[in-house]
Amino acid sequence: MLYSDRVIEHFINPRNAGYIANPDGEGTMGDPSCGDYLRIYINVKDSCISEIKFEIMGCPAAIATSSVLTELAKGKNIDEALKITDLDVLRALGGLPDPKVHCSNLGAGALHQAIWNYKKRSQGGKSTK
Repeated sequence: MLYSDRVIEHFINPRNAGYIANPDGEGTMGDPSCGDYLRIYINVKDSCISEIKFEIMGCPAAIATSSVLTELAKGKNIDEALKITDLDVLRALGGLPDPKVHCSNLGAGALHQAIWNYKKRSQGGKSTK
């Protein structure tokens, strides 16, 4: 299976890996009992994602897609970040081999959950979804 240089770079040197203690929002996608599992943490300042981290259990493609997702989202207004799609992540990596395209389907969903979680927390527990 051939990965692009960009995928390999993000796998070997993932950006923003780790966790945030007491994040403003967090979201998860996947199932840890059967495969890839992603958790995204965000901090928000002035309605922009000021800090973003991820923890992933998955293959090299899942690690690379999580890394590139954080680069796409960091610094964006939260409403702009809600528009990031799985296809945006896939394109930012320059594609993945067909059997690994599903790995790019975790990131945007987890990011969106983290943003909705932030919005709910900032509204004092009221859902804004």
